[in-house]
Amino acid sequence: MKTLTANAYAKINLGLDVLKKRKDGYHELRMIMQTVNLYDKVTLGINNTNQIIVKTNLPYLPTDRRNLVYKAAQVFKEKFGIREGVRITLEKKIPVAAGLAGGSSDAAATLKLLNEIFQTGLSQQELMDIGVTLGADVPYCLLMGTALSEGIGELLTRIKPIPDCYILLVKPDVSVSTKFVYSNLKLTSSMQHPNIDAMLHAIDNGDLQELTHHMDNILQTVTVPKYPIIAEIKNQMREQGAMTALMSGSGPTVFGIYKDNNTAERAYAYFKKAGLGKQVYLTKPYWPDNNHFCEKVTAYNKKQHLYKY
Repeated sequence: MKTLTANAYAKINLGLDVLKKRKDGYHELRMIMQTVNLYDKVTLGINNTNQIIVKTNLPYLPTDRRNLVYKAAQVFKEKFGIREGVRITLEKKIPVAAGLAGGSSDAAATLKLLNEIFQTGLSQQELMDIGVTLGADVPYCLLMGTALSEGIGELLTRIKPIPDCYILLVKPDVSVSTKFVYSNLKLTSSMQHPNIDAMLHAIDNGDLQELTHHMDNILQTVTVPKYPIIAEIKNQMREQGAMTALMSGSGPTVFGIYKDNNTAERAYAYFKKAGLGKQVYLTKPYWPDNNHFCEKVTAYNKKQHLYKY
């Protein structure tokens, strides 16, 4: 049986703003997204059972229609009238329900593998059009790199890569419902919104200090009061030399930006011992390299990426 494997990379939100709640119930967003070098592995093969079979290394993960990988395969098979069955093995490393788009990235990788193994010849945009029906983060997880995300997340603009840095990820031992966070977000005329334009300007100028100065996530107004451990991790990251620390997505994962390797290594060692995080990773930004779905990112795509558990 022919099989193909792809990495499914995590993302962080360098900036996340919610502009309004739309009439259709979705929220209008403006975000700056960044892929990081932490990834799951998705392996896909064809079988003759006409069934979708999903296997994973995490016993608590659903392997039926509740899993986005299963949904991606189901939608793809129905769209193209594919009768062959699909077997998908999912090796998870990205924390679950963590604000890192692990499920969306797995679905994106599955779509790319299906496109290749069944030779359907879909363009990146066509894959993204399928992806948005599965989840708002899936189109970005197909694009990857550094991008401005608008609408509900489906309007994507590739932007200049952020300056090279080290990224510490700490996920506390709590799980956050995205639905709960957005349902409890109260947008008022007096609340302070992240300055996404200032962040875009800093990225364009290659100014990491200015970028970190403006990083913000409006969803923290909901998640942090409910889970004070997030604020504690943010504070400790700054104590450990982070240029800034921020919650990613709807949480609860916190990331810290570090300019130099030694400071990042010391902070990583601290959090591994401190017990504040259930999962701790030290990584770097990631940009697609030799990926025929994406434009090549020059100057950064040859750099080595640090990846620690």
